[in-house]
Amino acid sequence: MFETLLYTFLLSISPFGEARAGIPYAILNNVHFILAFLVGTVANTLVFPLFMWMIDTFSQKFWPFRAYKRGVVFLSKRAKKLAGDNVQKHGFWGLMVFVMIPLPGTGAYMGTIAANIFKIERRKAFLAISIGVVISSVFMALATHFGHMGVTQLSSN
Repeated sequence: MFETLLYTFLLSISPFGEARAGIPYAILNNVHFILAFLVGTVANTLVFPLFMWMIDTFSQKFWPFRAYKRGVVFLSKRAKKLAGDNVQKHGFWGLMVFVMIPLPGTGAYMGTIAANIFKIERRKAFLAISIGVVISSVFMALATHFGHMGVTQLSSN
């Protein structure tokens, strides 16, 4: 059980799926959906402060390096393209909805980049991203839980 929770935490904090991958992983490995929700949501909420710290720290030190600058420009353009109009127009609410939508390319990582690009105050950005993560995690936990229950019911008949 500990191993599954650890993998859930790591999947949920990674940019390769966030809580949208971690929560289903836990539920499909027989972790109660509330525990899966809590672990996935906490891990995914930690993305904002950790990633914002990384952006601040690495940008100061690595900006002169061409490869780093290219990567930052690529991710910034992608975040601006995906979130641009809504976040720029609606600020807090646009950022929250952008993070909340469980689609590839949206989530806490792109939301953090968008908040940085559009200069949204950090406390407001953290709150918007956290609310978006919680709502997205609720959707994923409930959908996976009830989907898993349905499949289990069908296979037992």
